[in-house]
Amino acid sequence: MTHAVTPAPNTSSDSSKALYGGKGTRRITVRDVTAAKERGEKWPMLTAYDAMTASVFDEAGIPVILVGDSMGNCHLGYDTTVPVTLDEMTILSAAVVRGTQRALVIGDLPFGSYQEGAVQALRSATRLVKEAGVGAVKLEGGERSLAQTELLVQSGIPVMSHLGLTPQSVNAMGYRVQGRGDEAAHQLLLDAKAAQDAGAFAVVLELVPAELAAEVTRSLHIPTVGIGAGSECDAQVLVWTDMMGLTGGKMPRFVKQYANLRQTMGDAAKAFADDVVGGAFPQPEHAFH
Repeated sequence: MTHAVTPAPNTSSDSSKALYGGKGTRRITVRDVTAAKERGEKWPMLTAYDAMTASVFDEAGIPVILVGDSMGNCHLGYDTTVPVTLDEMTILSAAVVRGTQRALVIGDLPFGSYQEGAVQALRSATRLVKEAGVGAVKLEGGERSLAQTELLVQSGIPVMSHLGLTPQSVNAMGYRVQGRGDEAAHQLLLDAKAAQDAGAFAVVLELVPAELAAEVTRSLHIPTVGIGAGSECDAQVLVWTDMMGLTGGKMPRFVKQYANLRQTMGDAAKAFADDVVGGAFPQPEHAFH
């Protein structure tokens, strides 16, 4: 079963149809995302885990926001994404939905919420749709998640697949580039086509050689979303704390930092503390009489 692609004119100059910076007040849908590929239009995706951050990205015109299980690492303090629960995902996804008006919000299905089979996946995804209000869900795996993807799509829940490095399988594969070598590359391509045939509306390719990601992108009629997968993907995604320079430590090679919020916030906290200790804050204008 394949996801229907909305016919669209072969032009990206129509600003009313553009995903990034486009006009309109309604929510972006998966049909808009698939139509963008028909127009040859690239688009950005960022993660978010709270209403305030999501509202900033929504106002900036980011068309797709992922409430990723990366929240485990950069928001909840876990070492990996594995401990993230469906309850945590539901709460934070709902916050992101409340903070946005236009963006398509996608919620991750965390580890343990869909691996048992299609029925468990449907039960978990239904919670994210009903309780959090997400417009789609994301799950890891191609052929191994075929039954889950098919049932969700048949039940009216759009699915974004995640291939390449799948962080929920870190205990089995580690953090390394996936799809190197003929056999591995062939399997990744099979997984991508299986996800598409099962009805997925897009495929995330994480830590995949650029040449392979380009081949997958050309082979699919649904969009590919790259993260460490080169420039030929239809879209690009980054974890927002990484690209804003808020995450501490060494960054992955594929991350480009667009700001240094860690230093900015640290400097502001120190200035506040110095003012309090030195008696410079609060001043009379900050008090009530």
